[in-house]
Amino acid sequence: MIKENIIDKTILFVKEKLQNAEGGHDWFHIERVYKNAVLISKNEVCDPTIVRLGALLHDIADSKFHNGDETIGPRIAREFLESQNTAESTIVHVINIIENISYKGGNFEKKFSSIELNIVQDADRLDAIGAIGIARAFNYGGFKNRALYDPKIAPKTKMSKEEYKKNDSPTLNHFYEKLLLLKDKMNTETGKQIAQERHNYMQGFLSQFYAEWEGEK
Repeated sequence: MIKENIIDKTILFVKEKLQNAEGGHDWFHIERVYKNAVLISKNEVCDPTIVRLGALLHDIADSKFHNGDETIGPRIAREFLESQNTAESTIVHVINIIENISYKGGNFEKKFSSIELNIVQDADRLDAIGAIGIARAFNYGGFKNRALYDPKIAPKTKMSKEEYKKNDSPTLNHFYEKLLLLKDKMNTETGKQIAQERHNYMQGFLSQFYAEWEGEK
């Protein structure tokens, strides 16, 4: 059963908290991930309230905008959920989702597992690929004043978590360092199916980009 009251209050809280957030990590990102998570959850046996809360709170304070501090998001989420008299078991589960959802260079070992985490992680990764993913990548690259592309700078496909966090290579490299790798890291069948279509779209974009770069089209 979905606890609509806590969901509604969480939506209001997240909207207020992220009203000045960077465009790729704002309320609209959360809303898209939420919709993706709801869609995926329809084909899984799960706790829908935890899925929704995890999706809504997963980026409440992204560490990349807080000097790499990964404790802020979980802390803010816990404080909010406690203020709503949420069951401790639910709080712990949501915190575990927040702490284990990120990509972190692709070599981060999850210390927690649940179908709810799998669903929210797939939903978040879907928002990083396809047309939206392309837009977010270049939006964040502009936010960080990164080059669009530099043929002389090769993508770094094997980075440690710390190297990944500090990486400032051109935006196009991010496709090879993360975005094109996500298709094979999806957890659910629904996530895999949607990811394949979005992956194909990105490959088409890259082909067009290189052709234009070389003056071939």
